[in-house]
Amino acid sequence: QVQLVESGGGLVQPGGSLRLSCAASGSIFSIDTMGWYRQAPGKQRELVATILSVGRTNYADTVKGRFTISRDNAKNTVYLQMNSLKAEDTAEYYCNADIKSAWGRAYYNYWGQGTQVTVSS
Repeated sequence: QVQLVESGGGLVQPGGSLRLSCAASGSIFSIDTMGWYRQAPGKQRELVATILSVGRTNYADTVKGRFTISRDNAKNTVYLQMNSLKAEDTAEYYCNADIKSAWGRAYYNYWGQGTQVTVSS
């Protein structure tokens, strides 16, 4: 069984920083795209950033220059370094990945359970 487990959320003051981590575990053969999404109360889930297995990245305009996505392929882990946090960054952050299991023939999309980020003074 493949699963994604996030960590690193919490309460931070405006202007502060947080680093989220998401580790994929289980019988994994390979991982393609990994990414972070977020959902604020009353709003739809939105893309934050994605990273391909070769390292190419993509960011939402609202986080460009403040957030950095990275991954450690040896550890099946993706990170999100969040700097200069704003109140509007407050949301539940979800990890997402396209994973081919050791016994599968195709990539399937998986979600983590989410980790709360609250930016408030």
